[in-house]
Amino acid sequence: MVKVSGRTRDTAHLLAHLDYINRHGGLALEGRDGTLLDTRDSIRDVADDWGAMAMADSRRRATTPVSVSVVLSMPAGTSAFAVRDAARDFAASSYPQFDYVFALHTDAPHPHVHLAIRALGEHGERLNPKKADLAAWREAFAQALRDRGVEAEATPRRARGVLDRNESVSARRLRERHGKGQAAESSRRASDIEPGLETVVRPGATETLARQRLIRRGYLLLALQLSRSESPQDRGLGAELLDFVAQLPKPDWHVRSMGLGQSGRRALKRSERPPGRER
Repeated sequence: MVKVSGRTRDTAHLLAHLDYINRHGGLALEGRDGTLLDTRDSIRDVADDWGAMAMADSRRRATTPVSVSVVLSMPAGTSAFAVRDAARDFAASSYPQFDYVFALHTDAPHPHVHLAIRALGEHGERLNPKKADLAAWREAFAQALRDRGVEAEATPRRARGVLDRNESVSARRLRERHGKGQAAESSRRASDIEPGLETVVRPGATETLARQRLIRRGYLLLALQLSRSESPQDRGLGAELLDFVAQLPKPDWHVRSMGLGQSGRRALKRSERPPGRER
């Protein structure tokens, strides 16, 4: 997994984030040139330097980030040393014109690396990742892992038949905060919803289902072509592809019932506002 986890807006915010990823002095941060930052003063110097450069940029706006935070993660059981080495190689090749620091976390079952990247590059360029950038980063990180003997692929969720997104942080916090907010998943179609039941139909469900059907159709066409090949290896691959399609989760409407109450509904609406709107 390669995910942009956030952005910092000023020096104090950046310093707080660096304190978090170095576990408040418990871990050393590694810089772009391999330097280890293992003291409070050295980490504060990085925050002050990045913050001063950001504030000196004449193009800066109030919402312009000082740094971009990226998380690189692999499943439990993956070698933590391989993840750290792959992250080091990935960062050097993906952000050659940006300064960065990173730290490996092993306090969770899945080893993961937190990267803090200065948003302003050496020549004035800005780091503003888009979806295409994230896809390229996933490919680069997966390749760095494979170079170290770790099996890793950067296939998108939709290609693996995964329809539901993970529960957002805001939704999880709402569910935990409100006693009645026990979000129950239901596979019933929207037309089968009981009258009076307060529900939230997942946004973009129609588009997701259409895309999933298109992906399945593509797999089936490819399996058909392979089955007509003169090569036994191709025909065997076609049979494996058919089995893969058969095991994919069935596309269906997914409706989430939210017993939140009035205060919970207001909080949910606030959490769904576009970033920066409250500011």
